[in-house]
Amino acid sequence: MSTPTVSTKLRQIAEQAVCYPDRVFMTLAHLIDVDFLREAHRRTKKSSAPGIDKVTAKDYAANLDENLRDLHERMRSGRYKAPPVERTWLEKEDGSLRPIGKPTFEDKVVQRAVAMLLSAIYEQDFHDFSHGFREGHSQHLALKELREQCMRMNIGWLVDADVRGFFDSIDHNWLRKVLRKRVNDGSIIRLIGKWLNAGVMEDGKRTYPETGTPQGGVISPLLANIFLHEVLDDWFVRDVLPRMQGRCFLIRFADDFIIGCELESDARRLMDVLPKRFARFNLTIHPKKTKMVAFGKPNRGTGSNPEPRSRSGNSTFDFLGFTHYWARSRRGYWVIMRRTAKKRVRRACRALWQWCHDQMHQPLQWQYRKLCQKLQGHYQYYGIRGNYRLMERVYQLAKRAWRRWLSRRSTKGIIWEKFERLLEAHPLPRPRIIHQV
Repeated sequence: MSTPTVSTKLRQIAEQAVCYPDRVFMTLAHLIDVDFLREAHRRTKKSSAPGIDKVTAKDYAANLDENLRDLHERMRSGRYKAPPVERTWLEKEDGSLRPIGKPTFEDKVVQRAVAMLLSAIYEQDFHDFSHGFREGHSQHLALKELREQCMRMNIGWLVDADVRGFFDSIDHNWLRKVLRKRVNDGSIIRLIGKWLNAGVMEDGKRTYPETGTPQGGVISPLLANIFLHEVLDDWFVRDVLPRMQGRCFLIRFADDFIIGCELESDARRLMDVLPKRFARFNLTIHPKKTKMVAFGKPNRGTGSNPEPRSRSGNSTFDFLGFTHYWARSRRGYWVIMRRTAKKRVRRACRALWQWCHDQMHQPLQWQYRKLCQKLQGHYQYYGIRGNYRLMERVYQLAKRAWRRWLSRRSTKGIIWEKFERLLEAHPLPRPRIIHQV
């Protein structure tokens, strides 16, 4: 729990943001004192890898009070310098590489402190259909609202949009302009500027990207939400909805968003105007990955589980790792169902197979515990109604992979009967439905 002083500060800021929605906050930095930094430290994740200074969360906490006092003095006097972010690369599904940033732990604490202040203000401005990286919101809430809105509004068409390299493409000048509409505290703006210009350290070389938010930074998701609130969310509510002929909705999680339209004409108008709107802020809507999907309730087809097609014969669509499609319920009604997207199933199976290969010489109990954690993590996200069969596929693959690579530990191998006895003593968790969304 937050300390009373910090909680009071944040509550007062939030109340002012609600009462004065047009107010520009000019003085915020003075609220960040040692107690505020201590609360920011408490909220900062401790298990992440250290940055370029190699100082871990445990190292920093060994002399926490002195470190926080020194940090506060450097921030108060303007002497705080944002260190560069260490960059590593992670291979994506399509074979391309995704950059991963590792800020220093102290920098994460400072970013968390600023994020706490900004969140108290912007959480009052954000719309309820924005679900990414917000307290009280989640992917599953976004999935639930998407399903309910499609069925309630009789949605016939969807705009499935993709912003090309969003987090790496945010224009710094535009971001500052957007921030100053609500927060124009010079110290806070300078701090954010330091993070934007801190640079990236890779193989001993420091580079300075001209666009994008701090990689791996605590504050990056919030800055992205603030930017997209201006670029998309507020524009959609203020300018788009009043001009639509039929009903329409927007669901967004970070830079992934779906716009649903009752009428085809409205969807086509949005397909025309979206690239222009994003181009104004130096962002690009991917021309090939952005598409208009016919997704009306089917008016033909028989059986309890027909092919997942819409009335216009168009395809399903993927959002937040799930493929969405129309199917008959057990009572014979048309409902929207979700199943794990094919590429997510392939990725999970490939990762489990590779993990079992890499860890086959580890102690059996350790392997069992870790494999259970991986399967439970998969079920925790994908365990929604109607998706049991594809979770079962991942479970069966995990069993085969574990047996395959355990059998390679000796020349004798492991026959299925022996492996089944092992599973009786060490049962892997079976799939289960966790989310009724």
